[in-house]
Amino acid sequence: MTSYQLALQQLTDSALPTGAFAHSLGFESYIERGLVRDEGSFGGWLWAFVGQQLTYSDGLAVRFLYEGVDVGLLDGVLSSQLLAREVREASLKMGGRLLEIGGEVFPSAELEAYRGLVRAGSAAGHQPLAFGVIARSLGVPFEEALSAYLFATVTSLTQNAVRAIPLGQNAGQRVLRDAHDAVAAATKDVAQLCWDDFGAVSPGLEISQMRHERQRARMFMS
Repeated sequence: MTSYQLALQQLTDSALPTGAFAHSLGFESYIERGLVRDEGSFGGWLWAFVGQQLTYSDGLAVRFLYEGVDVGLLDGVLSSQLLAREVREASLKMGGRLLEIGGEVFPSAELEAYRGLVRAGSAAGHQPLAFGVIARSLGVPFEEALSAYLFATVTSLTQNAVRAIPLGQNAGQRVLRDAHDAVAAATKDVAQLCWDDFGAVSPGLEISQMRHERQRARMFMS
């Protein structure tokens, strides 16, 4: 076992207290409209979310960070391109918790520098960047870090869908198994995209995320 593997498992464990259980990242709006209502329809939404928002936003942010792009610059771009307020705030809430946990459990000079920018108000502290900084400081190779981040997000969303739709536990596991291919495809796509692709997210996903803010009854914060 390589030195970082147990740390990566801890970092991506669904029990990590980042608050992911409180966010649907937009799929609750689809539930309210009757478009996501069962295993198949949630699986379709999840494929679209992974192939769009996670690929063109979070995934590219992690890749550019690994390639040496300044974390403060990436932080500002992420803040400007996450158009839905709730999703932007979700990224900051979960990112803030990850920065706090990482500072205690996986400290590094790189992580402390990013935390310093956030404390000074020069950066907001987004989840994918917090994860990327910690993973890179642990020596996790890029593709392994990216696929782990994507699948951790998929896992938390699926667990939330099991409660919200609701889905059976076995159905949730089938969705996760089907999502293996979505994560593999997203990891491959992220490696081939360029800076001009950064933030090119489907308007349908963003509009649904914006609608959630005014939804009458909600289980989730986003």
